[in-house]
Amino acid sequence: MKVLVTGTEGYLGSLLPPLLIERGHEVIGVDTGFYKVGWLYNGTEVTAKTLNKDIRHIAPEDLQGVEAVVHMAELSNDPTGQLAPNITYEINHLGSVRLANLSKTMGVRRFVYMSSCSVYGVATEGDVTEESPINPQTAYAECKTLVERDVTPLADDDFSPTFMRNATAFGASPRMRFDIVLNNLAGLAWTSKEIKMTSDGTPWRPLVHALDICKAIICALEAPRDIVHNQIFNVGDTANNYRVKEIAEIIADIFPGCKLSFGDNGADNRSYRVSFEKINTLLPGFKCDWNAERGARQLFNLFSQIDMTEDTFFFRGFTRLKQLEYLIRTEQIDQGFFWTKK
Repeated sequence: MKVLVTGTEGYLGSLLPPLLIERGHEVIGVDTGFYKVGWLYNGTEVTAKTLNKDIRHIAPEDLQGVEAVVHMAELSNDPTGQLAPNITYEINHLGSVRLANLSKTMGVRRFVYMSSCSVYGVATEGDVTEESPINPQTAYAECKTLVERDVTPLADDDFSPTFMRNATAFGASPRMRFDIVLNNLAGLAWTSKEIKMTSDGTPWRPLVHALDICKAIICALEAPRDIVHNQIFNVGDTANNYRVKEIAEIIADIFPGCKLSFGDNGADNRSYRVSFEKINTLLPGFKCDWNAERGARQLFNLFSQIDMTEDTFFFRGFTRLKQLEYLIRTEQIDQGFFWTKK
C-alpha cells in the first residue's frame, strides 16, 4: 500500500514510517520542519522520503497514486493551541479538512486521522466510550472534534475515514517530546532527582505508549474496511488509566533517589477515565504492549545510555511551545506560521 504520512518529523511521525516500511508499505512523508532541530537519539534504521511542506500547501500531485493517508501533522498540544488559537484552527481544523477533501478527490481510499482523548475534557461519568458526550476544554481539543464532525460526512463507498482518539502518549522517540506528562516527569526525575508537583495529582489521565499508537494505526490500515469505515476508536488500554499522582509515584520508584512531593493546586480541571474496550475487541491484531512502568523503565535506560543532561532535557526542540515561540521570536516563521524567506 502506498501511504502518505503527515508529520514524519514529529514525536509519533518519526516512529511510524519505519514500521510501515518494515511491513512492505511504500511511505511518503510530509512535514514542515518546525521540530527538525529536536533529535534525541538515533533510533531508526530507515526513514521515509519526506516532502518539506506545510499541510496547507499539499497539492493534488502529492497524492498521486496514494492509497492511504495517515494524518498527524497538526499544532500540538494544549499550550501551543493557546499560543495562537486562530492559527490552530486554521491548521488543525481547516487544514485537516482540506487534506481530507483533497484525498477523497484524488482517490485515496483510507484516511486515518489522529484525534485525541482530550476531546472528553472533564468527564463526570465512569469510563467514557466513543459514544460518550465530548467536552473539549481547549482550542486543540475543540479542533479535533471539528475535524471529526466535518470529515465524517465525506465517507462513502470509495473514501473510508477512521478517527483514532489517542490517550496521552508517552515513551521514547528520536524526535522526543518532554512536554507530555510521563516523559516530563521522567526527565525531571533524571535531571533534578525531584518531582515537585504543584497539584495534588488527583486528575485521571489515560496513557498510551507511542509504539502502541503506531501499532493501532497499522492495524487500522490493514484491517478489513468494514471494521474501520467511518469509525472512532479510543486508542489505549483501560488498565492504563492513571491518576497523575500514580504516574509520578511509578517514576519516583524507578528513578533512584528521586524525591516526590505534591501540592494542593487543582487548577487543571481536565480529568477523564477512558474505556478502550472497542479497539481491543474489534480491531484485529491490536493490544497494547506497554504500561506506565515499562515506559518509565525504557526512559530511564535511554537517559542512562545517552547520558542525558539538564540542557538536553530543557532544550526548546523537545517542547512544542518553546520551539514555536523561538521560531516566532527569531522571525523564522510569520504570524501565519509559514516559513519566512530570507
